Formats: sequence, structure tokens, C-alpha cells
Amino acid sequence: MLKLLMTFALTAALSLPCWRVIHAADLPANGQPAPAFSLPDQAQRMHALKDYAGLWVVLYFYPKDDTPGCTREACSFRDDLAQLEKLGAKVVGVSVDDSDSHARFAEKYHLPFPLLADKDGKTAERYGALNNFGIIKIARRYTFLIDPQGRIAKSYLSVDTSRHSQEIIEDLKKLMHP
Repeated sequence: MLKLLMTFALTAALSLPCWRVIHAADLPANGQPAPAFSLPDQAQRMHALKDYAGLWVVLYFYPKDDTPGCTREACSFRDDLAQLEKLGAKVVGVSVDDSDSHARFAEKYHLPFPLLADKDGKTAERYGALNNFGIIKIARRYTFLIDPQGRIAKSYLSVDTSRHSQEIIEDLKKLMHP
């Protein structure tokens, strides 16, 4: 197993120049309409961006269920959910993991918000949040704050998982009362 992992790591490192590089042009710009999506959550219920019309949406992409950084980020959103909802915001997580993985993750950490399964990575790609390594695809840890009209209000491309939800709460307050 170790030999297989080391072979994969070496192959990945040698093919680094071939990996798709995300440029700023690949990201939806602030003020522009957020890319539409329709994805299943951890209970196989479909969620589309249009379902959230009139609300603020915290659309956060994360690499992998039940990993340390992703767990810290999800639990922070869980713990701050009442404050976010009081500001009219809904939290929606997205990764390329499947709905079953999301269900286990949500149950284990009592996550009361949808975790969407972007198995083919197309939604993450539309948001410039996909790391595509050929046979492996994972989402980047990016968050998009979407306004009630469905436009990108703010993008977070460098996320500190321990304080990210508080940063969003502060930004929501500023955006709502400029």
C-alpha cells in the first residue's frame, strides 16, 4: 500500500505542469450572476440555486468529507448557523464526494445544512473551484457569498477554516448595511 501511495505521489509530482491551472478569468466575478446548479444532497433531495432566490447563500466548496480542515469548517458553520440564518443566509456545502459519504459526514457531526454531491465536478468547475488531476478530482476550499438576486457578492479564495464562518457573518453585516 505504501509503495502504491508513493508511486501515485511521484506520478502526481512529475505531471504537475500538466495539471489545469485555474486563472482569475475562470472564477465568477463579484457582481456577476452565480453559475446555476442542481445537485443532490446527503438525503438525495435536489437543490438548485434558484431554490434560494431572495436569500443570501453561503456556497462553500470543500475537498473531502470527514478530513480535519473540512470538519473544522463544517462544524464552524454548524455552530454559527443561527447567526447566519438570522442574517437571512443559508449555508450549502459542495464537494465531489457522493451523497452517501455526505450522509455519514452530516450524521457524524450533526450538520443541519445541505451537503451537495458534485460527483462529476461540473459545478465546482463552473465556480473555478475544481482541482482536476486527471483521474482524481477534488474541490478547492473556496466560498462564494451569493446575494438575494443570485449574484456573487464576495468570493473567498483563501479560507482559514477556524474563523471562516465568523468572517462571513461580519461581511454579511457590512453588505447588508453599507
